[in-house]
Amino acid sequence: MKTEERERLMAVLAVLRRYWEALPEDDWFTPLDGCTDADWEALNAFRASYPGTLTAWEDQGERLVRLAPGFRAALAEAVEEEREEAAKADTSPIREMGIDIETYSPEDLGACGVYRYAEAPGFEVLLFAVSVNGGPVAVYDLARGEELPERVVKALEYPAVAKSAYNAAFERVCLGRWLGRRLDPRQWDCTMARGAMAGYPLGLDACGAAMGIERKKMREGKALVRFFCTPCRPTKANGGRTRNRPEDDPEKWEAFKRYCRRDVEAEQEIRRRLLPLAQPETERRLYALDQDINDRGVAVDLTLVEQAMRMDAACKARLSAEAARLGGLENPNSVAQLKAWLEGETGRAVATLSKKDLPDMIARAGDGAVRRMLEIRAEMGKTSTKKYEAIRRAACRDGRVRGLLQFHGTRTGRWAGRLVQVQNLPQNHLEDIATARELAREGDAGTLELLYGSLPETLSQLVRTAFVAPEGRTLLVCDFSAIEARVVAWLAGEEWRLEVFRTHGKIYEASAAMMFHVPVEEITKADPRRQKGKIAELALGYQGGTGALRQMGGERMGLTEEEMASIVGHWREANPSIVRLWSQVERAALMVARGGGSVPLGRLAFSLEGGAMLVRLPSGRRLRYPNPRVEKNRFGRDALTFDGVGQATRQWGRQETYGGKLVENIVQAVARDCLALTMLRLAERGYRIVFHVHDEVIIEAAEGQTLEEVEEVFRTPMPWAPGLPLKGAGYATPYYMKD
Repeated sequence: MKTEERERLMAVLAVLRRYWEALPEDDWFTPLDGCTDADWEALNAFRASYPGTLTAWEDQGERLVRLAPGFRAALAEAVEEEREEAAKADTSPIREMGIDIETYSPEDLGACGVYRYAEAPGFEVLLFAVSVNGGPVAVYDLARGEELPERVVKALEYPAVAKSAYNAAFERVCLGRWLGRRLDPRQWDCTMARGAMAGYPLGLDACGAAMGIERKKMREGKALVRFFCTPCRPTKANGGRTRNRPEDDPEKWEAFKRYCRRDVEAEQEIRRRLLPLAQPETERRLYALDQDINDRGVAVDLTLVEQAMRMDAACKARLSAEAARLGGLENPNSVAQLKAWLEGETGRAVATLSKKDLPDMIARAGDGAVRRMLEIRAEMGKTSTKKYEAIRRAACRDGRVRGLLQFHGTRTGRWAGRLVQVQNLPQNHLEDIATARELAREGDAGTLELLYGSLPETLSQLVRTAFVAPEGRTLLVCDFSAIEARVVAWLAGEEWRLEVFRTHGKIYEASAAMMFHVPVEEITKADPRRQKGKIAELALGYQGGTGALRQMGGERMGLTEEEMASIVGHWREANPSIVRLWSQVERAALMVARGGGSVPLGRLAFSLEGGAMLVRLPSGRRLRYPNPRVEKNRFGRDALTFDGVGQATRQWGRQETYGGKLVENIVQAVARDCLALTMLRLAERGYRIVFHVHDEVIIEAAEGQTLEEVEEVFRTPMPWAPGLPLKGAGYATPYYMKD
């Protein structure tokens, strides 16, 4: 805004401020109570000089003013500039800073993650927006040569100054790269993590909307980020440039600065709402450990990765050509074309070509073209080989992949995967994985196919082995044995199961023995009753029925509907305390949602606080279900509903739950707390965790660090869980795999 224009605006603003605490947000006439004649004349003089800015109206002694929308926006901008100038002139001691930055990098942030993004040549911090001590936001235009005050730079590393940001890892890593040194995560408070702990969705806009915060949105915000923060395609119109700088569009640049300011204001409002909610000290320590793990990253074998990508591409091209010859299809990857061809060949309708249905379809196809086409489809559909590409994109210059984990990525507090998605890596069942891996590193596709069959399947099973121990170190992989089964038995007080875990630990055999009323010694690995015990254990612990057994593959095992119903009945009869826990938890939740108060339940406690149902876990941490209500479900029964993110839609809205599902949340949350404390204990002993998956920890061990000590830490009791039998089992390996 030009100086003269701003001075005139500030003069009229000074008049209005004498009567209004804040600018009106609508187009209605607003009274100026007690307006003096001198001020009224000044406003009318301004209106006469600048038509279309404001309307002054006097009626029966009452003086009112209506601001035109464009003029109101100009006044608001002048106010922001005034506040920003005051913020930049402030020299008071800094206690806390709320930060947001805008950056440029030639790398794709979503594909490669913040670590690779920030180390790319050409990375640049464009804007630095900060609210000091909760005051107005100042935006420093680094891209145009404005310097950050020395006191702000020093505060970025001063332990006594609390730094906060939404998804603080981005600001911390990028600013660390900009300063040339690592910034300590213990000095940062992540507002996104606080929101996730409170049951709100990840993402600034989604979290703000869920909390009912009316954010001053700038529709062009995402477009401005694309314009200034990512490379552009060179064209004649833009003079062949590959990125947009402030001087290429000064008007957009000023809008971009306003957008950055709005982000900090939104983040600060979210933070103010969340601060009253208790955050256990253990969670702060855990967040710092999580950032240490993400900063450390894990070494990857880029030779294996690149050879696998090359062989997979060649194999897919060969299979596609074979499918085109076999079926005469223009596009063998087209589901519609393949369905039409299959229906023409078989005379039967094809409802689906999903991955889970293909094995049965191949088995029924017999020999010939149809079978081969389905086999090709199954091989070409191996999307798990895409993980090699994800590893390649995310690998930093030192050959490590960082940022694989999202702290508090689920409602229960468990971590979520990022980039490579280590939570759903394919399993390995190769007989001689070392030989297969070496052949893959050599790019010997022919021998791999000769020895192991399907090349895409073999490469899929080798994905885990791309994560390696660097020279001089070994990977120690250790996980809790049957942790969820142990936790649910402990919470429910299912004594026979706890005794199994205290002794031999063979829960599948013991479950089958209880279900079929025979001695456990009678259930051998070859006994079909053991398989029924196993599928029951995997499917039924959270109030699952025959539908859960079908999802676990009951029909593919040859079980009839009657047999599955019988398994459900036998399992529930053998586990009365767990069945009772489902209904107890549901009753406690409904009681709290209806009438508030607090309902203790064994090692748990349910309460209604701050508009949310809280479930206090044995560790003291609390699960939060915002805005709980009791409503009728599709069966006409009372059910608990709450605000949350839907598993299928990934959108914020009303969610319905029931006893078994709540028990699942609680059990997984307790299992998560066991893993969390175990990782803190390992870190205190000097073990370098490089990532973790569900209930498994992967450690980059130095000489002298032993698997025996790690397993000892895993079985160390939780101080808040007396009587919970824990066991860890692991192995040492030069590369990650399923032992």
